[in-house]
Amino acid sequence: MSMKFHSLLALGAAVLLATSALAGQAKPAAKPAAPAAAQAKYVPPIRGEAAVNMTKPVTKRLKDEILTTFKVQNPSTTGSIAGLKVSEFCYDAGGNPVSGDEFRYRKPLMPGEVIDIELRSPVNPNMKNSQYKFEQANGAVKPKVVAKF
Repeated sequence: MSMKFHSLLALGAAVLLATSALAGQAKPAAKPAAPAAAQAKYVPPIRGEAAVNMTKPVTKRLKDEILTTFKVQNPSTTGSIAGLKVSEFCYDAGGNPVSGDEFRYRKPLMPGEVIDIELRSPVNPNMKNSQYKFEQANGAVKPKVVAKF
């Protein structure tokens, strides 16, 4: 019995030694936690009319569509803009609508954040001018054209 006990004790010591050796091996370095500033934080949305800054729209004709691009910024320091929607309406010489497009920003537009807007409309030979309408989930949006941000 003494021999079995010593064999069992030796086996247990070997297992304990092996597991502690495996645990002591170098593990890959854990990535440090992201700084608090990099994490998204909740900013209450603006209620009522919100202001945005926008660059002058740049329009290019592609093969069979008109591409309009510009940048939009939330100049507010205290509130986000929830559910921003930009619609483009194209009209003929008589003022009748002929085409247009719509852009939706699904995340809140945070204070100071700048996003790119891209609107694509099919080419219509009767197009003479276009108009942009800005909306948000909690009210109207008043755009202001600026040279740059």
